[in-house]
Amino acid sequence: MLHVALWEPEIPPNTGNVARLCAATGARLHLVGRLGFRLDDKSLKRAGLDYWPAVDWVRHATMGDFEAAVAGQRVWVVETPADVAYTRAAFADGDCLLFGSESKGLPAGVRERYAGRLVGVPMPTGAVRSLNLATTVGIVLYEALRQVHDW
Repeated sequence: MLHVALWEPEIPPNTGNVARLCAATGARLHLVGRLGFRLDDKSLKRAGLDYWPAVDWVRHATMGDFEAAVAGQRVWVVETPADVAYTRAAFADGDCLLFGSESKGLPAGVRERYAGRLVGVPMPTGAVRSLNLATTVGIVLYEALRQVHDW
């Protein structure tokens, strides 16, 4: 099983879309820190449609709680900017993909702690700062699944 962790997600439809992606792939979803919405938010439910019962998800109040829960598993930080493309990572079963919030990304200390496993999605034109969170999760999660399952 792979894990997807969202640090302080702000936009309900992004989290709903990621939850739906996790339901489709069997990945466990970790929601970490302060959320920019209530978990009963209508737009969160609408984005996740009727898939929420199929989502294996865990709520962590702090980064420390999250790190304790995934202790012993490799955590890959997916952020912009990153010097290493996600396609160069060697993902394995049990790995966790950690994504920052839509507007602020991850705290500098977290980026530093996982500097050896910091990857990103290349954006060759430089026309945008970052991709949509749900899009980025889909891109990286499916590459990790391809590697783990040798698709």
